[in-house]
Amino acid sequence: MTTRTLPNPGFGTFRLEGETLRQSVHAALDLGYRHIDTAQMYGNEAEVGQAIADSGVPREEVFLTTKVWHDRLQPGDLEASVEESLERLGTGYVDLLLIHWPSPGDEVPMADYLRALQSVQRAGKARNIGVSNFTRAQLDQAVEILGEGALLTHQIEVHPFLQNRPLIEHCERHGIAVTAFMPLAVGKVMEDDTLVRIARAHDASPAQIALAWLNQQGIVAIPSSTKAHNIRSNLAAFELTLDDEEMQAIAALDRGERIADPDFAPDWD
Repeated sequence: MTTRTLPNPGFGTFRLEGETLRQSVHAALDLGYRHIDTAQMYGNEAEVGQAIADSGVPREEVFLTTKVWHDRLQPGDLEASVEESLERLGTGYVDLLLIHWPSPGDEVPMADYLRALQSVQRAGKARNIGVSNFTRAQLDQAVEILGEGALLTHQIEVHPFLQNRPLIEHCERHGIAVTAFMPLAVGKVMEDDTLVRIARAHDASPAQIALAWLNQQGIVAIPSSTKAHNIRSNLAAFELTLDDEEMQAIAALDRGERIADPDFAPDWD
């Protein structure tokens, strides 16, 4: 599965703010990350933009992702919300613009907001577009509306305890790269006996094993951390290689444990 222009790994900024965010983004960029992920809903776009500007890394070397929240999907409002995001980020374009969640209850027709998303791309304000948290049925609908090849990625929850295989295979059939959020299951990977055992064999951490497992499947991960040591070790995870037996042992950990499941989420298929 190709990831075109999507650098792996990315650095997630959910729940980061203020000086903690600034130091974390600077540490990530200093260590070599070139993909920074934010969203309107995170409330930190201005701080993310400032941290990138202050980092000394040229803007054109940073792959910057943001996302449109589900209350701004009406055509006209979506475009206005993107202008606001760009102003906060201090940039004329983002490298990737995602629909953060499908419209709850299809309040806004998908064709309306996806065509608005595409118009933002055609205006040069988003180099690539994609979706997040769509079901298989919704992904089919999106491809039908925009055509094959229009969507760069589908950002979904993937970690050893929610492996989302049917949805990942669906993305692969459409040639859409998968980006995994919450790849460390908000720290739960650190306590799993199987991951701890495999980590010992590689002189690594369970978090590194979870990231290596994703990488070997061609999945882009966007781990988040506030500690420079963890930001560095997350990057080093992409140099690890797991054997078939280890990959199979991790595959057996899937228990459908979904962490991101708000009341406005779609009916997962």
